[in-house]
Amino acid sequence: MLSKLFHRRRPRASQRGGCRMFAFLVLMGLPLAAHAEGFDNLSSLADKGFVIGAQAQLLGSGDSLGALDPTRRLSPASVTKLYTAAASLDRWGPQHRFTTQLMATGNVDAQGVLHGDLVLDGGGDPALTSENLWRLVQRLRERGVRAVDGQLVVSQWRFGPVTCVTTDRCKARSRSDNAYSALLSSAAVNYGSWCNRVKPGAAVGDAASISDCATVAPLTRLDNQVKTVAHGGDSRLSAERISREGGDTLRISGQIARDSFSREIYRGSSDPAEQTAKTLMALLGQARVEVEGYATSTTPPPTTAKRLAAVDGKPLQELLLRMLNYSNNFMADTLALDLVAKPRAELQDGADELMRFAQNLPGHGVPTLASGSGLTPENRVSARDLNALLAAMYQRSALFPTFVAGLQLPTNGPMHFIRRGSDTFQQSVMLKTGTLNEPVTVRAVAGYFRTQTGRWGSFAVLVNGTSQTPYLAWRQVLPLVAADLTEMIEAH
Repeated sequence: MLSKLFHRRRPRASQRGGCRMFAFLVLMGLPLAAHAEGFDNLSSLADKGFVIGAQAQLLGSGDSLGALDPTRRLSPASVTKLYTAAASLDRWGPQHRFTTQLMATGNVDAQGVLHGDLVLDGGGDPALTSENLWRLVQRLRERGVRAVDGQLVVSQWRFGPVTCVTTDRCKARSRSDNAYSALLSSAAVNYGSWCNRVKPGAAVGDAASISDCATVAPLTRLDNQVKTVAHGGDSRLSAERISREGGDTLRISGQIARDSFSREIYRGSSDPAEQTAKTLMALLGQARVEVEGYATSTTPPPTTAKRLAAVDGKPLQELLLRMLNYSNNFMADTLALDLVAKPRAELQDGADELMRFAQNLPGHGVPTLASGSGLTPENRVSARDLNALLAAMYQRSALFPTFVAGLQLPTNGPMHFIRRGSDTFQQSVMLKTGTLNEPVTVRAVAGYFRTQTGRWGSFAVLVNGTSQTPYLAWRQVLPLVAADLTEMIEAH
C-alpha cells in the first residue's frame, strides 16, 4: 500500500544523463566512487580529497533515493551511539532502570551502629547523581543506621577503572580541561565529573566564591584564581583538573562580574569511584551518619552482605534522550559496558556486544567497533550498515518511538550548529551527528526523514578526511547534505 503512494517524477535531463553514465561505468567495469546518484552536492567534497560514503532510502519499500559508495566502511564518530541506543533498547526495553544499593557486611545493633563495612554496590547507572546518593542516605537513616564502625567501600566490580584507549581519556588520568573525556566506572556519580559553582565575591577585587554543586563544601583542593570585577563587566572562566599525589586539584581562573549569576564548571575526575566515595562521605556527614573512612574496591560485596537501601535510576528512555541529544560519551560507553555479563568489563567487551547485535540485523555487514561512544577513531561502519540499523529500529514498533525521540530536529534541537539548510530539511529530518578532529577529520550524520507525502525514509552520510585534507567545518558539510536531502524529500 505504501508503495502506491510513491510518486515517481520523470528524471530531468541531467538526471537521465547521470543514469546513462552510471550504466556505462558498470558495463566498463570502472570504479563508481565518483558517481553521486542523488548526492550531487555532497560529492563536491570528494574533489577536495575527502572520503565519502552515503545512502538514503525509503523505509517500507526499501527504494534507494541516493547512494555514494554506500558500502565503504568509514569512521562514524558519535553516530556510533545509535548502535548503543538500539542495542540497549533491544536488551532491556524503554522502562529499564539501573539500581544502586548500599549493602552491610555486618549487623546493625539497637543503637543504630553498623558493625561492619557499608558497601556501595555500583550498578552501572550512567546517570547516577548526587541526588540519588542523598536518597540512599535518607533510606539508610530510615533503617535506623546512625554510625558505621567499619568504613565506606565503593565497589566497582562490574567495571572500573576502565583501561583508557583514546588519547583524551589517557590524558584525563593526570589532567583534564573538559568533561567529555570522563573516565569510566560502574560506581561513577555525576557523569564522572566534578561540578563546582563559581559566584562573585563580596566586593570588586575579591576572590570569587567556589563551592561544590552537590555538597557546598569543596570535595577537592581548589586553586582559586578568579577575581570579582565591576557590575556589567565581562565574566569569563577557565578551569583545569590536575591530579598529583594526594588527589585532584581544580585550578579555576578568570573573572566574574559582581552582578553575575553563579556559573557551573564541570571537569572530569581522575578516579570516578573515589569521587563517588568522597561525595557519599560528605552526604553521610550532612545526615549525621558517622563513618570513619572510605576505600574503593573491584570485588563484589560479600555474598553474606545484606541490602540496607537502594535507589533506581531514570528509565532507559530518559537516559537515551540525554545521551543522544547531547552526545554524552560517558553515558554511551557506560551503557555499552552494562551490556557485558562478565565482571571487570573493558571497552572492547562492550563494543563486542554491539557488533554481535549489529551483525544480526537484516542487511547489516560486519562492523568494526572499539567503543560505544565513537571516541575511538578505529570504529568503522558503512552508510548501508547504518541504514540497515535505522530500518530495523523503524520496524520495532515497541522501541522505535523511544529510539527516534533521541534524535534532533534541526529547527529546534539543543545543538545550534545543525540549524542549517532549507526549511524542509530543518523540519523534516531527525538526526544524530558525529564529530572527530584527530587523527583525521570526521563529519558524520544519520537519521530519519519524512517526505513531502508523509513517507518515512532513512539516511546516513560519512565524511572522513585524510592526513592531506584540510580542516572541515560543519558549516561546509551540513548545507550540502541538507540540499541533497531536501531534493529527495520534496520529490517524494
